[in-house]
Amino acid sequence: MLRMVTLPEALDLIREAFRPLEGSEAIATAEACGRVLAEDIRAPEDLPGFPRSTMDGYAVRAADTFGASEGSPVRLALVGEIRIGAPPPGPLGRGEAMAIPTGGFLPQGADAVVMLEDTEVEGEEVLVFSPVAPGENVIGPRDDIARGSSLFPRGHRLRPQDIGALMGLGVLEVRAVRRPRAAVLATGEEIVPPDVRPGPGKVRDINSYTVKCLLEDAGAIPKLYGIIPDSHEGLRAAVERAVAECDLVVISGGSSVGARDVTLTVLEGLGEVLLQGLRMKPGKPTILARVDGKPVVGCPGHPVSAFVVGAKVIVPIVERLLGMDNPLPRPRTPAVLAENIPSAKGRREFVRVRLEGDEPRALPIIAESAVISSLARAHGLIEVPEDTEGLEAGTRVWVELW
Repeated sequence: MLRMVTLPEALDLIREAFRPLEGSEAIATAEACGRVLAEDIRAPEDLPGFPRSTMDGYAVRAADTFGASEGSPVRLALVGEIRIGAPPPGPLGRGEAMAIPTGGFLPQGADAVVMLEDTEVEGEEVLVFSPVAPGENVIGPRDDIARGSSLFPRGHRLRPQDIGALMGLGVLEVRAVRRPRAAVLATGEEIVPPDVRPGPGKVRDINSYTVKCLLEDAGAIPKLYGIIPDSHEGLRAAVERAVAECDLVVISGGSSVGARDVTLTVLEGLGEVLLQGLRMKPGKPTILARVDGKPVVGCPGHPVSAFVVGAKVIVPIVERLLGMDNPLPRPRTPAVLAENIPSAKGRREFVRVRLEGDEPRALPIIAESAVISSLARAHGLIEVPEDTEGLEAGTRVWVELW
């Protein structure tokens, strides 16, 4: 048996053993949310491209407002109104003001905007009760995004706000990395499809669909290969087909030591087994192999174990194939641990928790890895490091949200 490795060692091994996929495609920016960029993007123009007001009020020369106060307001001549979406009616001279809405085009000669609440109109004049500094309540033509500036690097996964920035600059097309094709194989004589009523000793296939969702969320295109019989010949043929058709193969079940578990022997015969076993709970009986240069993962059969291995090992493999050298971390939230969590030194443990209360308390959900409801009821995971003998109630922790 190969030596077991820690999760950080496994992640290092993934980076060393596998390379990003080749190939990219041009896609419409409007359809690119969640895709990973195949090239750097720089701003083709300035944004907003003209000086804009950030407040409803009056465009002024800042120097004309100096010394203004409640008791001694500055009087400026009201010479016009700027309409939203239109150019100003003309330049602004000394001692003058123009009404301007939020987002309005600042006229030539103006360098600030006085907020509406700091003014009062008397006839053809505007009384200013508070001075403004040059640039106050104004966005310059390049203050949002400057032409030529770096927006997003290669390997960046586009978020909704990124799409907004690109559309605001008129970038209608981007080049994205090809999405990895991922095969999902289920093994086990006790597994039946979800649309079949299980007989005695049988259970429905859970892991294929959990892993499928994790793969999709990570940016892959999953393909379910169904339930494979627990035989060396049957599994070997299925893995050979999956490797030929896909960039990544995930096998659910058959990774633990047992008379009928053939995943290890099949992978040893087809390629190179890189690791067998993680110093992690759940997820200890995990296999990682390389077949024809492609990653093949053997997941434990228990649903919670398969999910945690999917989140902590399979998702990073997809990110590696996509060329995401610095993927954004999962969202997490601070919480206070509601109960003690015992743990053994020497393994990293991921504990399911449920969040309760306005100032969140993390309530551990203690259940076997076969209990899928414990995962469905959880809001996230708490990580207990290898060198820690558990966590005490009252400890402030970070909950990784899933």
